[in-house]
Amino acid sequence: MRELRPGDAGPAVAEVRATLASLGLLPTVNGMGDPSVYDLAVEHAVRAFQQQRGLITDGIVGQATYQALRDATYRLGGRPLAYLVSAPVSGDDVLELQERLLQLGYNAGRPNGVFGPQTERALREFQRDYGLTVDGMCGAETVGAFARLSPRASGGRPVLLREQEKVRNAGPRLRGKRIVIDPGHGGTDTGVTVDGIREADLMWDLARRLEGRMVATGMEAMLSRGPDQCPTEAQRAHFANEAGSDVFISLHCDRNSSPHASGLATFYFGTARHNTSTLGEALAGLIQRELTARTGMFNCRTHAKTWDSLRLTRCPAVRLELGYLTNAGDRARLADPAFRDLVAEGILVSVKRLYLLGENDQPTGTFTFADLMRHELTKS
Repeated sequence: MRELRPGDAGPAVAEVRATLASLGLLPTVNGMGDPSVYDLAVEHAVRAFQQQRGLITDGIVGQATYQALRDATYRLGGRPLAYLVSAPVSGDDVLELQERLLQLGYNAGRPNGVFGPQTERALREFQRDYGLTVDGMCGAETVGAFARLSPRASGGRPVLLREQEKVRNAGPRLRGKRIVIDPGHGGTDTGVTVDGIREADLMWDLARRLEGRMVATGMEAMLSRGPDQCPTEAQRAHFANEAGSDVFISLHCDRNSSPHASGLATFYFGTARHNTSTLGEALAGLIQRELTARTGMFNCRTHAKTWDSLRLTRCPAVRLELGYLTNAGDRARLADPAFRDLVAEGILVSVKRLYLLGENDQPTGTFTFADLMRHELTKS
């Protein structure tokens, strides 16, 4: 679909308007205004929806916002749910199913609103245990069973416990860990470009520097794209899942209409319903603290988002926004190869800290590549 923005008109705008009204974000039109026009009220409602859903709050209905609007209209029991390999089903009904299974003690994986193989396995286990037809499909029979049951426990974060145990079992050494490094944009999509400096080129160079350091520690590092490719976010996530990645790191830099905007931020998967990738959140915090300590850049903090590259990956995933190319100071730093070396080392050390789980660690900003290599050797 084409993007919809203020000033547009037509049936697509009317559909968006009706969806926003059904979600309680926009009053229904009662003879006032044109329901097919993208006016200021629609823009405000779209921004509010985007804020709720962890999307970029730009007031424009692109593919991600349109899909999220459609997902928000589904309620558990309104349609049958099943795992479709070629076109996975998504929606708030899937999210509710995942949350119910987790509450009842079944490992449906990260609650992200996408019906994947892990959700199907958990559903089949539930159906088997409760004497239902074991078909991996959530229909009227299964929804009725949910309605008759109370969760075995409420509160807590079962996904957190499972993810922490997975890291603990993986051990503190980096050797053998599989990492997918995702340099943003690529090919004909150069990303942010200012004074001839292109985001795609900078992130490709940074990714190669990070890859080299990771390989030196014995990690298996893979790039999500080649220099002339630009996969979609969903394709990048699929690549990480197929590769069996332990961690996914996406590299970007930002732009802003104000030349004064500066600093770095790190993002992880999380929703307004407090469903998060707990290890992704932990890694984002480690990277944010490490890089701000090493670079002195302004700390724009960590944030939960539902972008496909974060939502669709099964492993802990983070996205870095390493400064603003529209800011002269950030741009000068990013253009310096020595700065990119500093960032690569900081990211690598942050991944190491994740697997150390706070044991035998060093103060933020002081753990060097040489220290890391000595630590790896002492663990062999």
